[in-house]
Amino acid sequence: MHWIALPLPWATDGAPGAALPPHATGPGAPSAAWVDARPEAAGWWALRFTPRVALVDGEAVLLEVSSTERLWGGREALLAQVLQAWAVAAAAGRATPAPADGRAAPLPGVPAEPPAWGCGGTAPLALALLRMARAGQPLPGQSPGGLPLHTLTALRPHVASLERMGCRTWGGLRALPRAGVSRRFGAAVLRALDQALGDAPEAHAWLELPEQFVLTGELPALAESADALLWGAARALTLLQGWLQARQQGVLGLELAWRHDLRRVDGAAVAPTQALQVRTAQATQDMAHLRRLLAENLARTRLAAPANQITLRLLEAAPLPHRSASLLPPGDRWGGEGDPAPASEALHQLLERLSARLGAHQVQAPVLQADHRPECMQQWRPAAEVLGRRTGAGPSGAHAPDAVLWPTWLLPTPRRLALQGHRPCHHGLLRLLAGPHRFEAGWWSCAETSAPGDPQAPQPGLALRDYFVAHNDVAGLVWVFRERLPPHAEGAEAAHPRLPRWFLHGLFG
Repeated sequence: MHWIALPLPWATDGAPGAALPPHATGPGAPSAAWVDARPEAAGWWALRFTPRVALVDGEAVLLEVSSTERLWGGREALLAQVLQAWAVAAAAGRATPAPADGRAAPLPGVPAEPPAWGCGGTAPLALALLRMARAGQPLPGQSPGGLPLHTLTALRPHVASLERMGCRTWGGLRALPRAGVSRRFGAAVLRALDQALGDAPEAHAWLELPEQFVLTGELPALAESADALLWGAARALTLLQGWLQARQQGVLGLELAWRHDLRRVDGAAVAPTQALQVRTAQATQDMAHLRRLLAENLARTRLAAPANQITLRLLEAAPLPHRSASLLPPGDRWGGEGDPAPASEALHQLLERLSARLGAHQVQAPVLQADHRPECMQQWRPAAEVLGRRTGAGPSGAHAPDAVLWPTWLLPTPRRLALQGHRPCHHGLLRLLAGPHRFEAGWWSCAETSAPGDPQAPQPGLALRDYFVAHNDVAGLVWVFRERLPPHAEGAEAAHPRLPRWFLHGLFG
C-alpha cells in the first residue's frame, strides 16, 4: 500500500481541536464557517484520485493510492497532480471574491507556498512524515524507527512519561518489553505502533460523498448587501466543485438561499428565508462562471432584511462531457507567435450572463418547431429558457428531401404576386426551374383564427401549397408557391371557383 498525507488548508500543527490559523478565521476568509458545518467536505477534492480518502485528527487528509496510481501515469505523476489539486483547494479557502465581478482574489499576506506532504507504506507513517515536514524537522533515514514519539497520535498523551524513561523514538518504544508497556500505557499504544510499522491491519472511516449537495453555514457577520452574500458563498462553491469533480458531473441548476436575521422591518413582516435560483445551459464545473451568474442575479435582487446564514443547494446535475483540445497552437489562433491566448467565453455562458443582467425576455434565441410550414418552423423564445435544449428539426428540418432547394431568406409574410395569364410575375415573368414541392399542413390551427385575415395574404389554417424555384434576369432566383384549392368546396366558392393564387416567399442569397 502507498499513502499520501496532506494538511488541511486551515489545519495547525497542534492536537485535534486546535485553533484555526489567523487567515482562516479573520474577516477575509469564509472557510471556518463551512468547516464547522460539514467537516468531511474538506476532503472531497481528493476523491477524484482514489476512492480511499480519510480525514485524520482534523489536520490532514490521507489518500491510499496503490490501486489507482497506474491510471494517473505512475506514482510521481499522481503525486504532482495531487499537490496541484491541493494548492487549488487551499488557495480557494484563503481567498475572498471581489465584490465587483465575483472573481476570487488572494488575501494579502498569505504566501502561496508549496504544501508539506508525507508518503509512506502506512497511514500513520505518512501522517508522521507530514508532521515532521510541517515542523521543519529533518527526516530520519530509511527506517521509521527514528521518528519522534509525538508524531504518532496515540503516543502523545504518554510522551513525557516515555521520555523520562529514556524512550524518545518509535524504535526505542518497540524495543521495550511489550508486556510492561501494555500494563502501564494500555494495549492501544502497542496496537497503534504496530499499525504504523505495518505489523497490524488498519481500519479507517472512508470519506463518502452525499447523494445530494446541500451545504448550510453561518455567516461570520450579518450580510446586508448582495456582495456580502456572494462573499459568503465563495467557500461553498469551492466545496461544490470538489463534489462535482469526484462525481464527474457538472452544474445545471443551483439555489442560493439565505435566512433573515429579523422577522419584522419597519413594522412589516419579513419572510424567514429568501432564495435565488441559477440555471446553466450546459453542465459546468466552472466556479468563476457560476460566481458571475450569482453576482449578476444578486445585483438585481433586493434583500428584505440582513442575513445571518446561507444555504447552497444543487438542484440539477448532469455528467460532464469531456472537452476536445484545440488542434491549433495559441499563437496561430490569436495572431502572435508565443502570445498567450486569452481565455475565451463560451457562447452559452455569455447569453446566460446577459440574460441575468438585462432580463430574460431581452435576450432571444431561435427554437425549431416540428412544423412543415416554413414560416412556422422557428420561433423566438427567451434564451434562458431554451439554452441547452436538444431540439431536432424533425420532418421539417435538414432531413427533408428537398431541403437543399430551400432559400436563404424568408419574407416575414408571403407577398402575393400578379399573374400574366397563369404565370406569376415578379419584376417580369418568372420561369419555373424546380418543383413542385408540396406542403399540406396546419389543419390543427384552423380554429385558432376566428377573424378573416388580409385578403392579399395566404389563408390561415390548413396550408395547401406547391413550392417552386423560379427565376428571371431581374429578380434572380426566388422561392414561390401556388395555393392549391381545397378538395371539397362548398357554397358560393363551389359555384364560382377562383384561380389559384401565387405568392413570393423566399429569396436565394
